[in-house]
Formats: sequence, structure tokens, C-alpha cells
Amino acid sequence: MVERSDRAPLLDWEEAPSTEKPGGETPAPVKERVSSPSNSRASLGCSAPGLGRSAPDKSISSPDSSGSQVGTDDVLHPEPEELVSGTGPGEVSLEDRMLKWEEKDQIVSVFVVTFNTRSGNMLEWCLPKDMDLDGVEFKAIASGSHRVSTDFIYFRKGCYFGLACFANMAVESAVERGARMKSVGILSTSYTLLYRYMSFLEHQVRLQLHSPGHYSPLEAFYEDKRAFLPPSGIDVVTACPTNAWGAAINHCMHPEMKITHPAGCMSQFIRFFGEQIMVLWKLALLRRRILIFSPPPVGVVCYRVYCCCCLANISIPGVGVAVPEFRPFFYVNVADISALENELSYVACTTEKIFEEKKDLYDVYVDNQNVKTYREGLKPLLRLSNADKEKYRKLTEQRQMLLYSQEESGDCVSSEEDLFILFFLEQNNRIFQTLSEVAGSPDPMVTQESVRAMGLDPHGDRLFLLHLLETYGYDTLLVSEQLCCS
Repeated sequence: MVERSDRAPLLDWEEAPSTEKPGGETPAPVKERVSSPSNSRASLGCSAPGLGRSAPDKSISSPDSSGSQVGTDDVLHPEPEELVSGTGPGEVSLEDRMLKWEEKDQIVSVFVVTFNTRSGNMLEWCLPKDMDLDGVEFKAIASGSHRVSTDFIYFRKGCYFGLACFANMAVESAVERGARMKSVGILSTSYTLLYRYMSFLEHQVRLQLHSPGHYSPLEAFYEDKRAFLPPSGIDVVTACPTNAWGAAINHCMHPEMKITHPAGCMSQFIRFFGEQIMVLWKLALLRRRILIFSPPPVGVVCYRVYCCCCLANISIPGVGVAVPEFRPFFYVNVADISALENELSYVACTTEKIFEEKKDLYDVYVDNQNVKTYREGLKPLLRLSNADKEKYRKLTEQRQMLLYSQEESGDCVSSEEDLFILFFLEQNNRIFQTLSEVAGSPDPMVTQESVRAMGLDPHGDRLFLLHLLETYGYDTLLVSEQLCCS
């Protein structure tokens, strides 16, 4: 049974005051009010990878409230009047484009899944009616979910991304065998915005348990938030516009990673794996296929998927453009096997132990704190180098200093999330900045000195470095013979 504190959304629908839309538009009629329990951890804030600041907890309005805009983090965007200033007639500022991109409602489907004692997981209701939701019933209710009372699941469905909230309620019904299980979910063209709707989905699944068939709030939600897709159904938005990366790097670092997570999610992730986090960091940077196994609840494991992706952040323009994109699949089941067979790089989680036997589907299998691989060429990477241990020691020291500073001065601006995310971002930038300098030098030779400049061990990290050069297209660089195996 999952504790509430391990899965609390950062944004609650009921906390937002109603506001009018810009331009004095008349607010839409108020529909049925939705709410969710107050969250004691919601005010602690979160951070987006690479921002270097704690993103303030911004309340957002319910989909039925009077036409108010969904709130966004002040860290990412200035106030509306700042967007207008400095922009000539007919021109749209970068910040304005980023704001419009991130705030765009992109819900393509809303659905209810139920567990039937005779037929198993079933799609009970959905909008639109002609949406292809084949298999979503096994994503919205994960295998083994009958063991937990509540859960949430991030997943991928074709070119869309989904979030579903599950609940299990005891009932006095012989037909239902004493338990009613349902899940309410949504699909979007991007997982950037899914976090905004978690409280709404949690409320709706409780409503479905107590009042099955009451779909009017979901219908209103879909009408208010549905996406308007291109006629072809392709070119859907899945990430920050690529032409905005250069100037927006400090405003929009990997925004697709900005899903809601409990305060301390990243620090809990690193404490859970300990020094093994350095192994995962290398494998993530090498864009390997990483599969994480865990029994339910799934939500906290989806956060580990998110954290793995954070380890591979790079903010140097142009680096990694020819490398397979390292995107999360989040929760996967046996129905995703054919899709995973075609993926060159991913990180995902599952509750189905059978995946461990499907060795062709992954490069790295993570079971609890046990990180293992069946790839002979990767097995040496599972051993920690001296540089790995030193980096982990520095990371631990920085965390202790941060905690001491917070205790002494009451500093609530800096957060462990920022500390960990920036630690790996800066480490990654250091590696690729050094490689770029070596590649541009008259003598493009990777020496012991340049390896140390990257923060790596010339001996213990030699194999990792060779994999890195090949993965990112630096394989034309010469490697000094002094970089012998340890």
C-alpha cells in the first residue's frame, strides 16, 4: 500500500482562485466543482532539470472553473506584461513562444478503465469514441495493482503519453468479489503537461468508485482541454521547439522532464541507489536501454524513470543531436514488447517479472538496487572507478552543506533537487566541453590530462570513455596509449 507522501502531486486543482482570461473575456459558466485532498507536501516546491532554482508551487484552476488559465512556473516564464515589452509589431518574443507552447492544452483522450471479475481489465468509457485505445486498459491498471489501494501510472501509447490514477475500494458485492478497481486516465501529445491533471484524475477515480457511470465532469474536462491536432495526426508536440533551445536553455531545460514529483524525489532516488547512481549515470549518458523492475505501486518507480533521464541532461548546444533520444517510456507491460524491440534508447519500468527473460529488449536491468547487464561489453561499467567514488563523495558533501545551510539560515530557495540535477548537468557539460576542445585542437589526442579534466579516471573509466566517444561521434579522436585498462 503506497503512502500518500510518496505520491503527492505538487499542484492541486482546488487551491486556485478563479481569474478572468486575458483581454477581459467573459468567463465560461462554472461546471461541477472538482477537488482533491490537501497535500502537506505540495508547498515544498519542485525543480525542473537544469533550472538551478526551485520551481515555486503554482496552484492551477480546475478544468471547470471560470475560464482561468492553467498556471505555470514563474521560473520558466516572466509575467505577461514582460512578454509584450521589447517586442516589435508583428514580432513574437522567444519567451512568448515558449509560454504558448507549454500552456497549450493537448489532451487527446480521456478514459475510464475498470477491472471485471470475468473479463479482466476493460475499457469502460472514453472520449472521443473513435480513439484507438487498444491496450490502454493494461497500462492504466498495472499488473499486480490489486495489492495496493491507490496508485498512479505514467505510460506511453503510440505517439501519445498518458497518466492514469488507480484506486481500489472494498465493496460488499459478490459479483465484484469484494473489491472494485478503476482507473481514470488521459492521453496527451506531450508528457510536459500531464502533471497538471493528477489531482483532477485522483478525484475522478474516487468518484467513479462511489458513483460508477458519472461521466459528466470528464466530458466537461475533455471539451475544455482537448487538443486540436494537425489533419494528418503527425507532427504532434512532444518537446520544447528545437529552434528555441539556444536562447531558452536557461528557461526550458528539458521541459518534457518536468513532471510532478514529491519534494525530495531526486534525493530519495540517489539515497536509494547510493554509489550505484554513478553506474546509472554512465549508462544513461551512453543512451542505453534501461529497464527498471519493481512490484506495485508503480508511481514511485515512474519517478525513478524520470530521475534516470535527469542524469543525462546536457546543455551544450549541438551535443548529442545525432544520438538516439533518451526519452522515458515510463510503465510498460507485455503488450509493449514489439514497440521496445524497435527502440534504440529508452528508460522504462515494469511490474512484470517476465521481462527479465527478454534479454534482447534491454541493455540494463535494474531490480531493487541491483543493476545488472547481460552485455559483455557493458559489464565492466558496473564497477565503480575511483573517480566515481570521489564524485559521489563530493555529492554527499554538497548535500550535507546544503542541509546545514538550510538549518542555520533558514534558506528555502535552494533545494536538494536543484543540487543533484545541477551536479550531473555540470559534470556532463564538463565532459563534452573538454571533448570539444580536444577535437578542435591541432593535436586531437585524448590524454590522461584531458580525461582528468573531464572528471574521469584515466584507467578505471577508459572503457566508458571509449563507449562515449563512439556514441557521440567523437570516435575520430585519438586515444593515448597511456590510457590502459586498470
